[in-house]
Amino acid sequence: MMLQFTKMHGLGNDFVVFNAIDQTVQLSAEQCRHIANRQFGIGCDQILLIEPAREQGTDFHYRIFNADGSEVEQCGNGARCFAKFVRDQGLTDKQTIDVGTRAGRIRLFMEPDGEVRVNMGVPVLEPDLIPFEAGHRDTAYPIEVEGETIRIGAVSMGNPHAVLIVPSVDSAPVATLGPLMERHPRFPRRVNVGFMEICSSSRIRLRVFERGTGETLACGSGACAAVVAGRIQGLLGPQVQVGLPGGDLMVKWQNADEPVWMQGPAISVYEGKIEI
Repeated sequence: MMLQFTKMHGLGNDFVVFNAIDQTVQLSAEQCRHIANRQFGIGCDQILLIEPAREQGTDFHYRIFNADGSEVEQCGNGARCFAKFVRDQGLTDKQTIDVGTRAGRIRLFMEPDGEVRVNMGVPVLEPDLIPFEAGHRDTAYPIEVEGETIRIGAVSMGNPHAVLIVPSVDSAPVATLGPLMERHPRFPRRVNVGFMEICSSSRIRLRVFERGTGETLACGSGACAAVVAGRIQGLLGPQVQVGLPGGDLMVKWQNADEPVWMQGPAISVYEGKIEI
């Protein structure tokens, strides 16, 4: 089958986006891996499917597939690209877009400057719901990795995140510790791993090893999880600029009963067709 696609990115976190409203798109895990392959396919961190709404009160449904073909619950950078895509393609002219996802509903706001602001929902901190195996809820948890004990924050933003505080992201062991943490047995659904350097109460630097993909240039849900983890440990204020390898996001979170807000850019790169 021949499929029309759009290549997009949010701070270098790149996506292949398919309109599954105006064309039939049914992808196997093998086909997703082929599309994501940077040598033999299009190349991307994740594949996004825009589908008709499934729930009353939503405008669309949104599915996300990692480069390894696994379907996941949430993607903050992808959500911003989603909002730009549906407006650019004439699928909606709304400034506020309600979207159903595997993790629940999200709300996207188009800003006058072209950036997209996303209500990422209330973070989940209960270990059983992340899911993360722990005896009780805490602000940080000891976890053993190959005989070494490290401390992590554990947060779900609709998808699970482990957040480590490091002296410098430049020297953080992302390539070695990231894969070990991703498949740690205490995270039964695997986990995204954030390496956070705290510059001040309103500025952090962050690198993220994403489950099923590897390190990416940016991770929106990871930025939100890092701010939440830092905030509940008393290290960050309610508004934080998150510096990622691909650029900056702004994340706001007041308290445990409030949703996390994320704002940043979304860019269309090119359109094309691929035969699957």
